[in-house]
Amino acid sequence: MIIRPRRLRRTSAIRDMVRETKLSPKDFIFPLFVRYGHSEKEPIISMPGQYRFSLDMVVNEAEEIRSLGIPSIILFGVPEEKDAMGSSAYDEDGVVQRAIKAIKDRIPDMVVITDVCLCEYTDHGHCGVIKDGKVDNDTTIELLAREALTHVKAGADFVAPSDMMDGRVAAIRKVLDENGFHDAGILSYAVKYASAFFGPFREAADSAPQFGDRSGYQMDPANASEAIKEAILDMEEGADMIMVKPALPYLDIIRRVREECLLPLAAYNVSGEYSMIKAADQKGWIDGKKVMMEALICIKRAGADLIITYFAKDAARVLGEYI
Repeated sequence: MIIRPRRLRRTSAIRDMVRETKLSPKDFIFPLFVRYGHSEKEPIISMPGQYRFSLDMVVNEAEEIRSLGIPSIILFGVPEEKDAMGSSAYDEDGVVQRAIKAIKDRIPDMVVITDVCLCEYTDHGHCGVIKDGKVDNDTTIELLAREALTHVKAGADFVAPSDMMDGRVAAIRKVLDENGFHDAGILSYAVKYASAFFGPFREAADSAPQFGDRSGYQMDPANASEAIKEAILDMEEGADMIMVKPALPYLDIIRRVREECLLPLAAYNVSGEYSMIKAADQKGWIDGKKVMMEALICIKRAGADLIITYFAKDAARVLGEYI
C-alpha cells in the first residue's frame, strides 16, 4: 500500500480545510510613528509604504487600521527636542501621550500599546542615561517607569518596555499599581537581541546610537538559553505578555520561549525583515505578497500568538480576499 499525503493537498478548499496554522487580522499589531506637525505624512525612505504621521494624521491612520480588522497598534514617538536624559519621553504633554488621547477619543475600542524606551528621546541615541560612558541601569528604570505612567494616564492599554534594562518590568508594575492603574498591562520586550535587522527602524525613529552600540544591554544573537532566562524573569516581575524581537531570524527562539511561557507571546517582524522583502519585491526578484504571507505564517507557526508587523495592513487585505 502507498500512503498518499497528497490527497490532502489536492485542491485549495481541501488545503484550507486541513491547514494547521491560520492567520487573522486579529493576530496583528501595527507599528505607528508619530511626530509633531499638521497634515503631514512623511515617507520613511528605507521602509517603503511606511510613514511618520503628524498627530492629526495618525488618528486617521488608526481608523483605517481598525477598519481592516486589526485591533491594535503600537506607538513610537519622534520628538521635537532631545537631551541627555530623554526628558521628552516622560513629558505628560509629549507627542506619544497626545497621540494616545487623540486615538482613544476617536476609536475607544482600539487597543493602544506604547513603546517605552528613551532611545528616540536622548541626544546620544542610547536607551538610557549615560554615566561614565555606559548606560546606567537603575537610573534609567526610574525614568522608564515615569514614562510608562504618563502613557497609561493618557489612556494606553499596555506599555511595552523595549530598553532591556534589568528590573524594569517590576519597576513599571510598582509605579502603575501605586498610582491606581492596576488594570494597565505590560507587554515586555523580554527577549530582544542586539540585531542588525533594526537598521531601518533607526532611521524611522531617528534613534541610532551616536557612539558604540547596544550590545551591552541587548542580547547576544548567539545565545538561546538566555532567552528563556529573560522571559522567565519578566514573567516573575509581572509582565502580562512577552515578546521576542526580531522574529524571522529567531524562529527557534520563538518556539523555545513558547514551550516555556504560559503568557500570550508576541513576535516583532522588524524593519529589516520588512525592508528586505519590499526591496526584493520592487526589484522583481520575489513575489512580495506571497513572501509576506509565508513569512507571517512561519512566525505564527513557530508559536507567536501576536505579530507586530509593518505588513499588517497589506496582510489584512490579502486575508480579507478569502473571507
